Amino acid sequence: MIEVYFKSVKDQKFERINDFRAGSWIHIDNADMNDLTELCKLTNLDISDIKDSLDKYEIPRIEQAEDNIIIFLRHPSEEIEGFYTSTITIILTKSYIITISPIESKLIDSVIASRIRLATTQKSKLMLFLLLQAIQDFTLKIKKARYSLIEQEKNITNIDSQTILMITKNEGKLNQYLSSLVPMGTLLKAITRGRLVALYEKDQDLLEDLLLAINQSEDLCMVNIKSIRSLRETYQSLFTNDTNKTIKLLTAITIIFTIPTIISSIYGMNVALPFATKPHAFILIMVITLVLCIFSLWIFFRKKWL
Repeated sequence: MIEVYFKSVKDQKFERINDFRAGSWIHIDNADMNDLTELCKLTNLDISDIKDSLDKYEIPRIEQAEDNIIIFLRHPSEEIEGFYTSTITIILTKSYIITISPIESKLIDSVIASRIRLATTQKSKLMLFLLLQAIQDFTLKIKKARYSLIEQEKNITNIDSQTILMITKNEGKLNQYLSSLVPMGTLLKAITRGRLVALYEKDQDLLEDLLLAINQSEDLCMVNIKSIRSLRETYQSLFTNDTNKTIKLLTAITIIFTIPTIISSIYGMNVALPFATKPHAFILIMVITLVLCIFSLWIFFRKKWL
């Protein structure tokens, strides 16, 4: 669905308008080929240049198509087919700033609902602000994963399949975040050169904040991934240790119970045996068996096998 917004510097919020006036912001949510075709008719864009905006797994990059700048971003989203990031495309034309999302974008909704002191005519500044919002979303999601990891580290002895599943999910999520942040950092460096996007002097401060924010997000993401791997190795060591203890216990029980089994097997033979004529033979044999079992158990404890 195509929506058009306009905001001047004096306006408090983005106003939705019905006409495609110069200096407006065109946004397409849940975009499809019909939306792109209509957009191309309006802006004279080539559909081959923007069809990748429908790709939910597109890699962040920046391209120039004649006088238009096309920026492919990724931002955190709800899980979709195992992916935790989604594509947003920003297009800078002579008359408009255009954003395209193949799904409903909460990032764009939050920007539209905000009261930032930006006008839709300030295309480069609005583009940088959208980039900043995307990076801040990454930072927020990474911190949430970190808090979850800290809670698991506190309860490291209470391990179950649900805990392992959550840790594995967080690791996959962080790996996807990192795979988006790294090319976005390269994209920002390309913008910094000023060859593709015309930047004003005041935009440089925002761009520096962007570069700093994305570097911090990358570092935080890598640290959390390393922490998860370390925690997983700790879990593996605990599992191995618990398994060894269980095997030792079962082995000891098997050996100890072998003693009465052997004695009962011997006395099950139809031959002359010691104590066969004694009236209290059963009690005597049971006492001897019990003593041998206790002695074996004492040896196991002394050798620290149990």
